[in-house]
Amino acid sequence: MLNCIRSEGCLLSFFFLNALPLMPKSEIMKRKLVVLSGAGMSQESGIRTFRDMGGLWEEYDVAEVATPEAWERNPELVMKFYNDRRKQLYECKPNAGHLGLAELEQDFDVQIITQNVDDLHERAGSTNVLHLHGELKKVRSTRFPDLIYDLEGWELKFGDLCEKGHQLRPHIVWFGEMVPAMDEAVPMVEQADIFVVVGTSLNVYPAAGLVHYIRDDVPIFVVDPERPPVYLKDVTFIEEKAGRGVSMLKEKLKKLT
Repeated sequence: MLNCIRSEGCLLSFFFLNALPLMPKSEIMKRKLVVLSGAGMSQESGIRTFRDMGGLWEEYDVAEVATPEAWERNPELVMKFYNDRRKQLYECKPNAGHLGLAELEQDFDVQIITQNVDDLHERAGSTNVLHLHGELKKVRSTRFPDLIYDLEGWELKFGDLCEKGHQLRPHIVWFGEMVPAMDEAVPMVEQADIFVVVGTSLNVYPAAGLVHYIRDDVPIFVVDPERPPVYLKDVTFIEEKAGRGVSMLKEKLKKLT
C-alpha cells in the first residue's frame, strides 16, 4: 500500500476511495424511478378530469375546445375554456400523492412524465418533471411555436402578442397535434430501474405507448382505483386513489432500497 501511495495516480485513487464513505448514500446509489402520471393524479386536488362521470367532456365537446380546428373556428370559446381551467388551477394545491412523489427524491432519482398540464408536481417539490401535453400556466406564439412564455395571472387575452407580433395561444398539445416531448420521454422510460403509473387510464396515445419501452427486468407499480390495461410481467397493482396509493407505494419501494 505504501508503494502504491507514492505514485501520483494511486495517491489520488487512495484519497477518492477513502472519501466515498463520507458521501451521502443517496448521492452514489440512487436508482432511477420513472413515474407516468395522469388526470387521476390531480383529481384529489380538485382538478376536474375529462373522462370520469361529471367530467369536462360531458360539458364540452373535445372538437370544440381542444383541437387546432377549434382555435381557428372559435378562438373565443377555446380561450375561455383554458382561462377557466387556469383560474381553477390557481385555487388548487398539491395533494398527498404529489407530495409523496416529491419525497421519494430522498431515496431515488425520480423523473416524472406527466400527461397533466397543471403545475402541482412542481409545487409539491418535484424537481424533474416532463409535461407531455403542455403547461397551462404557459402560452406560446401561434406562428412560432418555440416562443413560449410564462403567463402572468390566469387570463390570456386577444391582443397578447409574442415578441414577433403574433397572437399568443395556450401552450397545450391539442388533439391532432404532435407530441414533441415524446422524444425525451422514451429514453427516460428505457433507462428506468423502477417504473410507476399513477392515475391514468392508459387510453391516450402516444403517452400510453410508453409502457412498451420498459425493460423486461424492471418492476412496475400501478396506482389507480381501476386497473388500467398493463399486460406486462412483474406488475404490482395498488387499487387506490393517488393520495393513499402513493403512500402505500412508498412502503413497497422501501423493500427495493
